[in-house]
Amino acid sequence: MAQNIYDDPGFFAGYSQLPRQVRGLLGAPEWPAIRALLPDIAGKRAVDLGCGFGWVSRWMREQGASDVLGVDLSQNMIARATAMTQDAAITYEIADLETLELPKSTFDLAYSALTFHYIRDFDRLARMLYRALVPEGHLVFTIEHPIYMAAAHPDWGQDEDGRKTWPVNRYFIEGERRTDWYVKGVLKYHRTIGTTLNALIGAGFTLRHVEEFSPTREQVKAMPELADELERPMMLLVSAQR
Repeated sequence: MAQNIYDDPGFFAGYSQLPRQVRGLLGAPEWPAIRALLPDIAGKRAVDLGCGFGWVSRWMREQGASDVLGVDLSQNMIARATAMTQDAAITYEIADLETLELPKSTFDLAYSALTFHYIRDFDRLARMLYRALVPEGHLVFTIEHPIYMAAAHPDWGQDEDGRKTWPVNRYFIEGERRTDWYVKGVLKYHRTIGTTLNALIGAGFTLRHVEEFSPTREQVKAMPELADELERPMMLLVSAQR
């Protein structure tokens, strides 16, 4: 079973105050780049994996999706998403992506934001999602970039010129990473870019687009703190098709 850190009261209290949870999609600087990867979903069926508060699930319905299934391991997340949603065409379920089995050939789009790096067996998940999608169905997801999460102690340092630098040691040593984020010992799983992409190819997917997210000049001007994201990639955005 995946670690259910989001139901820890201290973690959830801090997480709920993030701009992307308070402001929704407008608080996620990578959202415009993600939108560019998403197919037309009018009249289509979608599944939102690690749906959190349901921001994307609701957006999909606004774009004309026929119905959306939002899945999350956290009871807190599902409770908040349910309270924020008044749409009978959106269904939320508590489920562990490590063992989730979706019905075959059901969905036109499988989407996930910043969730798959919590999953130990990504190969199994990729194969299951391939089966769950209809022919030519799309998988679009974001994860923490492997460079961002590879090091045992990921944090800014300085080089001899005083410039910010990010450690990438242990990049090729895949597996568990534990970091302190609101609480101690948050468990994630580091995989190289090659391992992640080859898992998709091995499952049968065709890669459509891979992007190492960085903010635009306009975004940095509006939010100067985003300038750090130009020093190292924080997120990997992937689009694949069945």
